[in-house]
Amino acid sequence: MKLATLKDGSRDGQLVVVSRDLSHAHYATGIAHRLQQVLDDWGFLAPQLEDLSTQLNHGRTRHAFPFDPAQCMAPLPRAYQWADGSAYLNHVELVRKARGAEVPASFYTDPLMYQGGSDDFLGPCDDIVVPSEAMGIDFEAEIAVVTGDVKMGTGPDEALDAVRLVMLANDVSLRHLIPAELAKGFGFFQSKPATAFSPVAVTLDELGPAWEQGRVHLALQSTWNGRKVGLTDAGPDMTFHFGQLIAHIAKTRNVRAGSIVGSGTVSNPGVEKNGRMEWPKGYACIAEKRSMETILDGEPKTGFMKFGDTIRIEMKGLDGKSLFGAIEQEVVQMGGQRRSAAEAASRSPSGDEAPED
Repeated sequence: MKLATLKDGSRDGQLVVVSRDLSHAHYATGIAHRLQQVLDDWGFLAPQLEDLSTQLNHGRTRHAFPFDPAQCMAPLPRAYQWADGSAYLNHVELVRKARGAEVPASFYTDPLMYQGGSDDFLGPCDDIVVPSEAMGIDFEAEIAVVTGDVKMGTGPDEALDAVRLVMLANDVSLRHLIPAELAKGFGFFQSKPATAFSPVAVTLDELGPAWEQGRVHLALQSTWNGRKVGLTDAGPDMTFHFGQLIAHIAKTRNVRAGSIVGSGTVSNPGVEKNGRMEWPKGYACIAEKRSMETILDGEPKTGFMKFGDTIRIEMKGLDGKSLFGAIEQEVVQMGGQRRSAAEAASRSPSGDEAPED
């Protein structure tokens, strides 16, 4: 089934069930008002939502209405926990290689993870509001899962059984704030503003065979200012699967239902062609593109996002149809105004070839 939360003027919104083709929705008020309620009592409430989903997909509901992603909050508008990993070590390798740093051996056995702000998530079409372009505004296309309860000490295989829902994320980073924060030794804070999530969160059965061994084996599309810059494969290059990431959190604490765990930027290795490295699947964050340029040419050429820039993040299923709906956001200055669609469309991140479907 597919679940979303619609804006209703409250902090937590109104839970709806969404049709498989994302065309219609139905309020879940007869079962639960909020998604967190469902996660707290999954065994009892999820089957009822599944029944409603079946009826909706077969056109047997009386009060279905057109689904509008622009009216969505994040599926979980606020959560008990947002823990974001860096499960694609190719991303780490690229960024470190660009600055001449080695990847510590422990990174290949112990996942990297930071704890982000979970009190104020963005809906899929909400603006990315930033005080200044000088902060180095970057998108990060990721996959995230929502968990049930996980006991402290749970291993990776058992932790994987706690995955309840899957969704997409745009984990916005302010790159120019990161070095000073990391130098303090306490990790990211101001450099990680509010994260946006896809219109819907889906149960594992919606992924079908694409969900395998705790990974989503599908391509993640990143489109910057109307131009596709990434078609990264989310499956084979994910070093740590979601069960391992959840178990990492649970090593010294209980993980409660409604925790969100991110994959980190989806990333694929380059290939050598005519003696020069290429990355045919593109990139899912600008920092990675800049690292590619530094490795090849000694310096980055691509700038970070500007006010008026747009980003679209989407994943299509094996049938070629959108699985989660799209994250579609515009970067806006705090206290400023949005640019027109024509102004945004006139921008181009770079002149190189875009990845193809």
